[in-house]
Amino acid sequence: MPENKAISINSERKKNSCLSCGTSENINNRKYCSIKCRQNLRQRLNARNGLLQALNTRWAAFYFSDKMIYLDIYAAGYKEVFRFSHVRALGQKPSDDFGKMANELGRAWWEEERRSKKKYLASRRVLDLAEKSPSVSLVRPKTLKIYCVHENALSCLGMGKADLESANLKVTVKNAYRRQAKIHHPDLGGQASTFRKINDAYQELLRWAENPRFIKRKGFTDKWFYDGDNKKWVQPISVKNISSAAKK
Repeated sequence: MPENKAISINSERKKNSCLSCGTSENINNRKYCSIKCRQNLRQRLNARNGLLQALNTRWAAFYFSDKMIYLDIYAAGYKEVFRFSHVRALGQKPSDDFGKMANELGRAWWEEERRSKKKYLASRRVLDLAEKSPSVSLVRPKTLKIYCVHENALSCLGMGKADLESANLKVTVKNAYRRQAKIHHPDLGGQASTFRKINDAYQELLRWAENPRFIKRKGFTDKWFYDGDNKKWVQPISVKNISSAAKK
């Protein structure tokens, strides 16, 4: 897939729109218009996992614009990404459009399986219906490292997640603590309750520096991600808690 085409597809999406239904009404800075809307799309995506398993999908991505829905599939045994697209029906939600597209692809798979009696030919038939992208690197998921640190601890010391990448983290934490102590220590006119929070944050971050803990997840920040290993869909990952992202 040419890079400029990827950009044009993403630009079709409205800014500040729900990642489940696309509405921009009362969305503000949220990613979803409601929890129910997010859950509904996840349920509809997971309901069609049989098709993805039949295609030996290692990972997949679902996303949409005002006019189209897209499903990218990276299947075992292939070096390219297969993109399926479907024109959205007027007044329908992306989950409804996805269901229609998945049903069409499922029928194509079963028709070929009944004709040839071979599942691998049925899978190849469906993949032949897709647009092929030779450059996997443009669309492959990222491995995102998320710090297991309370945000309140960082804010108490005036630190950000980028500070946790420090080569000498203990020194960084101690310096941050000293800066806050000069402002909030009770002997210098500060509030005792505030200083206790700062001290608790200091102790927590020192413990974390001794034994850093992370959560690693694969996914996209703007697309729903299907994890072929766990056979389930994961919602777009928030960039709020991401420390770094590297292509894998």
